[in-house]
Amino acid sequence: MAKDSSESHRVVFTPSGLTGRFVSGSTVLDAARQLGVDLDSVCGGRGICGRCQIEPSYGSFAKWSIESTAADLTPWGPLERAYRGKRPIRAGRRLGCGTRLLGDVIVDIPADSQMHRQVIRKDVDVGDLVVDPIYTLHYVEDASDVASALARGWDMPDIDATGLQATSGPATIAVDRGRRAAAVWPGFVDQIVGIAVDIGSTTIAGHLCDLATGEVLASSGRMNPQIRFGEDLMSRVSYVMMNPGGDDELTNAVRQALDEMFGELVHEAGIDRSAVLDIVLVGNPIMHHLVLGIDPTPLGQAPFPLATDGAVSCTATELNLDCQNASVYVAPCIAGHVGADTAAAILSEGPHRGDAQQLLVDVGTNAEIVLGNSEQLFAASSPTGPAFEGAQISSGQRAAAGAIERVRIDRQSYEPRFRVIGAAEWSNDANFEAATAKTGVTGICGSGIIEVISELVSSGIIDEQGVIRGELSSETARVVSNDRTFSYVLHGDIHVTQADVRAIQLAKAALKAGIDLLLEHAELSSPDEIRLAGAFGTHIDPAHAMVLGLIPDLALRAVSAVGNSAGTGAVRALLSAEQRLDMEAAARDVIKIETAIEPRFQELFVTALAFPHSTAPSTASSGGRRRRSASRLATSQETQESPK
Repeated sequence: MAKDSSESHRVVFTPSGLTGRFVSGSTVLDAARQLGVDLDSVCGGRGICGRCQIEPSYGSFAKWSIESTAADLTPWGPLERAYRGKRPIRAGRRLGCGTRLLGDVIVDIPADSQMHRQVIRKDVDVGDLVVDPIYTLHYVEDASDVASALARGWDMPDIDATGLQATSGPATIAVDRGRRAAAVWPGFVDQIVGIAVDIGSTTIAGHLCDLATGEVLASSGRMNPQIRFGEDLMSRVSYVMMNPGGDDELTNAVRQALDEMFGELVHEAGIDRSAVLDIVLVGNPIMHHLVLGIDPTPLGQAPFPLATDGAVSCTATELNLDCQNASVYVAPCIAGHVGADTAAAILSEGPHRGDAQQLLVDVGTNAEIVLGNSEQLFAASSPTGPAFEGAQISSGQRAAAGAIERVRIDRQSYEPRFRVIGAAEWSNDANFEAATAKTGVTGICGSGIIEVISELVSSGIIDEQGVIRGELSSETARVVSNDRTFSYVLHGDIHVTQADVRAIQLAKAALKAGIDLLLEHAELSSPDEIRLAGAFGTHIDPAHAMVLGLIPDLALRAVSAVGNSAGTGAVRALLSAEQRLDMEAAARDVIKIETAIEPRFQELFVTALAFPHSTAPSTASSGGRRRRSASRLATSQETQESPK
């Protein structure tokens, strides 16, 4: 018997639990729209996109007093039979636009049919992020008048289509959260992408993401070409000060590098540049200013004023980037030396979302340090210099094949063994020479210099004041005279000199003083957890860092490496409008500590020079700290070297 068309039927949507009554013959998609159910659709119910797939549930549901059978929905109709889209209709599913209500039903919205879906990534770990799209796609039959087409076909009045070139016939229109039509493409388009970029002073890293699913489609990295103007940030500021037009040179260099990277990303993903709708950029304050074409020289001297500390929005074409449809979101800076990359790292690691007192450390030529929890956040930048990256070290080099990255020194014989990047064998293994035949042993990278000096301290070759003990030259050929000081021979002509030790002392004292300063302001003796970000955090061994006094003494389980948290934060901001608001609010609330004008910083710096340190915000004795660090070091080494 035919159903009465005036009869209404109840539909319950899961997992949202939203429910309502609708006239017999209403499509499931229309019912979902009216209730505000999160059911995706680009084509507007024309059976083209395949995004509105649903899973009807049949049976007896006491909770809702519903008995549901297949007869309560229309059978497969013309839309579903004719569907040939990219997303095949899975077994047990229907198209919401082609399925009509004939009775009371329970309808599940699968995760991949939701616009706001949880993202689980392996290559970029964004945690429990839920995509909150900034752009939506809308297919129309005639886009000769974009605003009118959206009003007629999608009930979207008052859309700003200023500057968009209309196209006659069917088209797909992208609309942003501000009710602005951002792009129009002839025909049906169901994928738009964005690019998240961390502009580091040394490297630039970018990720191309599907803005609807959150999938990372391509990743790329390259050296920042500004290095030719100066390896560290202050050298680049100095270049601008001393060379008329130097700021334009630096700006053009980084913009060209970004544009080339974008070309690589879209080529790898097989996507046209016109599909790029959104770009998120994060970086330290000087990178932030330079990419925007702002003079960075005020950041070179106290009080280090930012031209702007808020988020900046513009178009890609304004930055000379060849992405004609893309908007650019430049994340907010926090202070003169604490930039948008730190704001993104905060978003990624979430100290402001938890109760634990988190210490977040990202070390490059400057160390960005954040301390706090949901109640209060402090942030500072500390001038560590490039020593932790292998620069200013006699045999130092960047992390590349052949660089020494792991070191162990025997406590009795003072003999070393080491491992280099690109080989799994240690130097005392029989296969070491064969394993390193192509690369050789070329120098010491950042993690290697930290480990070798930590091992020299732990074995007693370096004393607490940082002096290589020359009297040990009578006990081991590894300690050799070097003018008025002594050096340690690690391998061949690769030595650790007294000047190397001093460079690490100065760098670690700057980092430790910055951390201690934040602890004082927060009135804490120690954080609850430590997260080490960036390349420094990825490769450094926490136990060795504690021996040198780089970071506070904590149980090793409380210390974790979190990779490029700034890049991860940029991806989060790319995929979610809510995350952008979260980052902006967190950046505004951070209490900024300028180490360069803090009187206590210099005092803390001096006391942090010793190994591990002569004073610290702790009731433990220096010897007690040393014993605990040595114990952790032994545990760490056993873990790293145990057979797999």
